[in-house]
Amino acid sequence: MAQIAVLDQETIDQIAAGEVVERPASVVKELVENAIDADSTAVTVEVKQGGITFIRITDNGCGIGKEQLSLAFLRHATSKLKKMQDLWAIGSLGFRGEALSSIAAVAQVEMITKQREDLTGVRYCIDGGREQSCDEVGAPDGTTILVRNLFYNTPARAKFLKTPATEGNYITGYMEQLALSHPQISFKYILNGQLRFQTAGNGKLKEIIYQIYGRDITEELVEIGCRKEGMDIHGYIGKPVVSRGNRNFENYYVNGRYVKDRILMKAIEESYRGFLMQHQYPFTCLFLELDGGKVDVNVHPSKMEVRFSDQENIYQSVKQVLTDALRGAVLVPKVQLEKESKSARSKPSEAQMPEPFEEKRREEYLHRLENESKKQEASNTAGETKPTFSAFRENTENYHIKKPVPQQQSSNDGGKVQQISLFDADEHFPFAGKDRAAYRIIGQLFDTYWLIECGDELYIIDQHAAHEKVLYEQMIKSHKRREIFSQMVSPPIVIQPSMQERQLLETHIELFAEYGFEVEEFGLDAYCIRSVPHNLYGIATDRLFMELLSECSGSLEKNDSRELIGEKIATMACKAAVKGNNRMSVPEMQRLIDELLTLDNPYQCPHGRPTIIKMSKTELEKKFRRIV
Repeated sequence: MAQIAVLDQETIDQIAAGEVVERPASVVKELVENAIDADSTAVTVEVKQGGITFIRITDNGCGIGKEQLSLAFLRHATSKLKKMQDLWAIGSLGFRGEALSSIAAVAQVEMITKQREDLTGVRYCIDGGREQSCDEVGAPDGTTILVRNLFYNTPARAKFLKTPATEGNYITGYMEQLALSHPQISFKYILNGQLRFQTAGNGKLKEIIYQIYGRDITEELVEIGCRKEGMDIHGYIGKPVVSRGNRNFENYYVNGRYVKDRILMKAIEESYRGFLMQHQYPFTCLFLELDGGKVDVNVHPSKMEVRFSDQENIYQSVKQVLTDALRGAVLVPKVQLEKESKSARSKPSEAQMPEPFEEKRREEYLHRLENESKKQEASNTAGETKPTFSAFRENTENYHIKKPVPQQQSSNDGGKVQQISLFDADEHFPFAGKDRAAYRIIGQLFDTYWLIECGDELYIIDQHAAHEKVLYEQMIKSHKRREIFSQMVSPPIVIQPSMQERQLLETHIELFAEYGFEVEEFGLDAYCIRSVPHNLYGIATDRLFMELLSECSGSLEKNDSRELIGEKIATMACKAAVKGNNRMSVPEMQRLIDELLTLDNPYQCPHGRPTIIKMSKTELEKKFRRIV
């Protein structure tokens, strides 16, 4: 029989390191979070070979005293907690006291640090958890940590690492999240000797989104800002036109911490229901600020998971705020006949951002950025004619994102140039709420699309998607008012479901009754449908009902009933709506347009497809070379 024995400290440290240090990206995440907790205003991260051979983190934070260095590399040694009660209101990113000891156990670590009140700094070296040296050196304020040869003493761990390029991509992803979650901190990220990105640290989140995700996404954002029941929700969400087939664009931060949480994920995706097509996911950069006592971050050593004390309130609040923002935004996609040149996209300044300890150069750099910003603002407002939004887009070669500058109103506005912001333009739906004389129905194209002229815009409406949306909203309102009407069918529709389908029908028979289906048993293993919703009369068949029934197979739980109702209504509306290749008269078009424009969201059908797109007069004139 094997004897029980206490493991030696080196083995204990390496086992613990496996929970914290999963890959080089984990090292970068932990060390940058330490830099943020040290009140740094500038952080530089340099990585070589995917972080396997070299990682450097430099900050201008408070530094560590010489007498504290040896304690910093011990397990569960931290300056962020004093007693157990502090765990219930954590305000820092790190708190477990495991990062430095875990990293030092599996790598060669060198730390150079200096406090502001000290004359000199300290250089501390530790390899594989064993202290090598501790010397006094000249150093700038702040801390620099060098991590070399990760997993050099644990080859079994090293062989499970991916290629340097893949590991570098993981680090890049973490750095982007850290930059987005802390726009007030200047980040500089260097990968294999090349500057990947740098942020100014001016607190402007939209500039960072622009740097990381580009112009196309940044100009399709909706700003969020709401304080609700002791919780502050702010940030940006993308319009439905900005969507992807995965959840990589769903970014959300709780008290400045990048997390992954099913409650927030579901709230975001539910708020976009009806705005996006199935299996498409939105762009979000959402910040939640709430009392630290209402969220538990001590769930996993990676600190990527959180638990909320009031999950239902969090879910409903986030969902409501996002839904209200989407309904209040103009979501008509704009069609461009010519793709804008990639060279028109503004690029970062050629001069690289100084290191955190180069205080004089940093002041000069930020001063130069401010002057460039003022010059750009002046050039954008120069001229004698009022520019259109489209013309403004064509003439912004090196646009520097700024918030709109309020202009003083003048009694005589003739010829006065107004400041126009590229991304914060006050959009509105041109012919919503106007009388019919304000727009003109040109006609029907391909017996499917309607062409409408309004001002300098051409709007194109998909008649099937538009009618589908109107029917969907009508059924939703009727269900809420308990005004669902049934229509008897004669002879009744007889169906013979399988054993599994019979179980589904018995489970959801009350749901079908709510929407006007009267179903009852009809002999052995058969059912008859004696009435159907009034707006499905004439198209309801046994095949249609079986399709609706089969879609219930993935939602047997009662908690999914609301989602199930929405999906069923959308399917019903799709079957009943007017199809493409169906000629319609102008009065019929006019009536459907009037009904469509009364909806909260007339821009997407229930499945997320657009109902309306637009094309500007400027784009057409460019195509015909009337303007250059």
